[in-house]
Amino acid sequence: MSYTPVPLNFDVNSPEEMEERARSFFEEMNRRRSVRDFSDRDVPRELIEYAIRTASTAPSGAHRQPWTFVAVNNADLKREIREAVEEEEKKNYDERMTDEWLEALHPIGTDWQKPFLETVPWIVVCFAQNYGVDENGEKVKHYYVQESVGIACGFFIATLHHMGLATLTHTPAPMRFLTDILNRPDNERPYILFPIGYPADDAEVPNLSRRDLDDVVQWNR
Repeated sequence: MSYTPVPLNFDVNSPEEMEERARSFFEEMNRRRSVRDFSDRDVPRELIEYAIRTASTAPSGAHRQPWTFVAVNNADLKREIREAVEEEEKKNYDERMTDEWLEALHPIGTDWQKPFLETVPWIVVCFAQNYGVDENGEKVKHYYVQESVGIACGFFIATLHHMGLATLTHTPAPMRFLTDILNRPDNERPYILFPIGYPADDAEVPNLSRRDLDDVVQWNR
């Protein structure tokens, strides 16, 4: 394929407007919290579609876009996912996790029970494509899969929060059961499971704080 560039569509804003936009976006995202208490209130499919569209604007290695988002709102399928998740999570909390790991999780207040997986109107599972498959069934190499899918998931989370929905990054390892339940091909592996909906009216979250700027940046000038 030949390189055929197109003009860049880019708006240049004043420094004052950029600072205001940056401050406003930071304040909005700083209110984001991972939620485990959800309402069963309906969420229109169009909102999930826009979140996935936005996630798919993320940069990716060689523009391979190595992700698949599987959106589930079928009650029977959500129940099957919950049962499979809880089976693995119970093993994790009872057998697999070290005491150090359990101690680290204690301030977050989690356990192996995940009733929110049936309460939420949507579960979206992001699958990472280890390689692509062309129209002839031949493998297509993907580059920087882990990084590319991680960025796309970050876009997805930010979009959900921006539109007024709540979610949680859930990774019940091992996650192979999601490949089987959702009938995904061999070139894909589950990356993150997102329960998506409105917070419950009485939702609570852990009393946690974020690290200060000086703790997360080093300036070299």
